[in-house]
Amino acid sequence: MSRYLLSLDQGTTSSRAMLFDPSGTIVDQAQQEFEQHFPHSGWVEHSPTDLWQTTLKCARDVLSKVGAKASDIISIGITNQRETTMIWDRQTGEPVYPAIVWQDRRTADLCRQWEGQKDEISKRTGLLLDPYFSATKIRWILDNVDGARARAEQGELAFGTVDTWLIWQLTGGRSHATDATNACRTMLYNIHDDCWDPDLLSLFDIPASLLPEVKDSAADFGSTLSGWLGGVVSIGGVAGDQQAALIGQGCFSKGMIKSTYGTGCFVVLNTGHEAVTSSNRLLTTIAYRIKGETTYALEGSIFMAGATIQWIRDGLQLIKDAKESQALAEKTGYENPVYMVPAFAGLGAPYWDPDARGAIFGLSRDSGIKELVTAGLQAVCYQTRDLLAAMEGDGAVVNELRVDGGMVVNDWLVQFLSDVLGVRVTRPQITETTALGAAYLAGLQAGVYSSLSEVGELWQTERVFAPKISRTKRDALYNGWQDAVGRLRR
Repeated sequence: MSRYLLSLDQGTTSSRAMLFDPSGTIVDQAQQEFEQHFPHSGWVEHSPTDLWQTTLKCARDVLSKVGAKASDIISIGITNQRETTMIWDRQTGEPVYPAIVWQDRRTADLCRQWEGQKDEISKRTGLLLDPYFSATKIRWILDNVDGARARAEQGELAFGTVDTWLIWQLTGGRSHATDATNACRTMLYNIHDDCWDPDLLSLFDIPASLLPEVKDSAADFGSTLSGWLGGVVSIGGVAGDQQAALIGQGCFSKGMIKSTYGTGCFVVLNTGHEAVTSSNRLLTTIAYRIKGETTYALEGSIFMAGATIQWIRDGLQLIKDAKESQALAEKTGYENPVYMVPAFAGLGAPYWDPDARGAIFGLSRDSGIKELVTAGLQAVCYQTRDLLAAMEGDGAVVNELRVDGGMVVNDWLVQFLSDVLGVRVTRPQITETTALGAAYLAGLQAGVYSSLSEVGELWQTERVFAPKISRTKRDALYNGWQDAVGRLRR
């Protein structure tokens, strides 16, 4: 009888369910997209009901595809878009407002009222004061939804990021929980004391009764109602998407680094048991917490990666499929005079400029579709160099970058990345490392794996990309990017 680990991967534009065997091999998967809503400029929302229903449908679909039953599932792992914020009624489970997505910038002005406390916020949370994180999203809902604050203060409401929402639904409201990697992205969690910070709750005027219990990344998060999957299944692993990808990439040693290219791009450096404070506006975050022991990381966040190509496809309608981008880039070549700065949701690390907006520089009568598409791809790589330069400024030595996510199937992109960074870039056999990391956590909790070391031994290389251009050319290309960003921010 086959036995599987079921990973529920809830992203920014789609829900996925993936079945893995204990060796980490993908057995099958199901995926369903859902809508993003943009009610006002800078606002991004989801329907919480869509997040739940598409996740449940995908889980049922993948089990049906392989003929598996609930009894065939060893455990469930959940990974999710982080910072996205929901509040719902504890009795009915009804959301009081749509999910406010991590990309949403509506609280930029609200953040300014705490400008004087930004250093203390960073000291406790490892984060920078920014609309990206959950705290100001929670505050906005409490202040702008009729009756929400009074109900929250009476203990009638629950807050959660997407993982917490899915756990609540799967367990029929019996478990209101999250893990340390998601909690640390709320701007309410003290990463040094490993607890919700009462002073920050007071600062942001958020009732503690809203908050979920914080557990290890591999822990008992409860069991599903039997009606959802045809039987009871335990939930044993939870991690935010970028930390899950770090685990899926086997980056368990201090100094190992990965970069994930999905809707956004996120570079995460394992710093071991030390919470390193960045001098270059990177985030200090929890990489994972296993058996009560916390491992930390430095993280750089790019808000627009795959979302840039999605905009080129859907907004500009220059291409019909993202796969077309590789052939167009091959025709354009590296020395593209067009630079695109995709600051559609502000600029993330290391700039942290919520008011920046996108721009395209270097256009001429010769510029066409292939130059614009190539500029979108190159922007992802230039932004990655911004992040690695910041990490090196904080003392990191980067010789290899492990990459994953949907964009890295593009060989041109990965080779250009290696060339513009000047480091070896390694693509694993399984690039769906976010879902894989969640499955590994569930397997750890269930006893399928004895340790992270055993998990790390399962990682395998598919292809290594080495730099092929000179440092002079590399720096000239990057200088053009820095000039474009500088023009945008004047």
